[in-house]
Amino acid sequence: MAAYLRAMNATARAPFPLSILCLSESWGGLELNTARFAGWMQARGWPVQVITCTNSPLAARAAELGVTVVTLGNPWKALDVPAAGRLAAALRAFGTRALLISRNGDLGLAVLCQKLFLSKLPLLYQQHMQLGLAKRGLVHTLRYRALAAWLAPLPGLARQVLEKTRLAPEKLYIVPLGVELEKFADEQLTTAKARRRLNLTLPKDAVLLGLIGRLDDGKGQDFVVEALADLRTRFPQLHLLLVGEPTRNEGNTYADALQARIQALGLTDVVHLRGFTPQPEVAYRALDISITASVNETYGMVTIEALAAGRPVLGAAAGGTRELLDDNRTGLLFELRDYASFRAAVARLLQEPGLMERLGRQGQQEVFATYSHHRQCELTEQILWSVG
Repeated sequence: MAAYLRAMNATARAPFPLSILCLSESWGGLELNTARFAGWMQARGWPVQVITCTNSPLAARAAELGVTVVTLGNPWKALDVPAAGRLAAALRAFGTRALLISRNGDLGLAVLCQKLFLSKLPLLYQQHMQLGLAKRGLVHTLRYRALAAWLAPLPGLARQVLEKTRLAPEKLYIVPLGVELEKFADEQLTTAKARRRLNLTLPKDAVLLGLIGRLDDGKGQDFVVEALADLRTRFPQLHLLLVGEPTRNEGNTYADALQARIQALGLTDVVHLRGFTPQPEVAYRALDISITASVNETYGMVTIEALAAGRPVLGAAAGGTRELLDDNRTGLLFELRDYASFRAAVARLLQEPGLMERLGRQGQQEVFATYSHHRQCELTEQILWSVG
């Protein structure tokens, strides 16, 4: 896109104070990516301030990374004039020259702050979620008009923005969300070592499938468990690793039902449950095959991480997974929640000589060329310098 080229050609200048707004109490991919990005930019010399909710997981993680944290209440959302004033005060105190918003729900407050208190402040939106319904009405149009830049992580999501909003095309940039790829490709962390670190004791001929991510009905753990019960009648060497915890503040209903179903299917000894880990690279290195079974994964950091680890990935043909995986080149796609399609993909990996190794190698090469966190930071820096 023209905007992408202009940003890449912008003259590099010194880093300046950058604030990141994410008023979320949850702890999922969006919040994790926000914390990571803040830490990466600070490590590159940018003064960074994260503005988030009091006692939120994001606040705790950003503080652990040594990033300045300011907490802010926003009870009246986009119409909260007092909160907009407090936000403006925090931005002024930090000397902020650009505000990056990583959660769609905070755009209204950011625009209100700009309109009432800081008219010259550039606003950048870092997209993490799909748009869903069209947003071409007056409120959304005025809100998006206030943005200096919209950062879409995938070409398909960028096309969706142009189709579903009235955003000016020259404000739209493609900036893939990055991953610290090197730690996932560490050859010193062998499969055997990774399994020992996870306390996994498996038969010598075991083939370990894995699904990494929070326990949620949208992630598809239940689908994979049901499929495993059938697959093991043909491939008894299959085991399954599930790594994650229930979505915060949403109870344990799904996790409890999942465990009950594992017991009912007689899979207790072959489905291995592990909680959230701050070192996901260990989990990926323990696997033989990684699975992304999400109903609608916007971007799929888990897919990128698995590819970086050199693991063949089976992905549901939905959401951003269809863009991240080139079927039969960097991974295999199966029809969403289609047992026959999934079983056929697993059988092909187990029976076609060299396929697992080829997919793992080609997938790893692709992500290193495209999804490095260094590249995300560099592209974002060019945009910041062009608008700041």
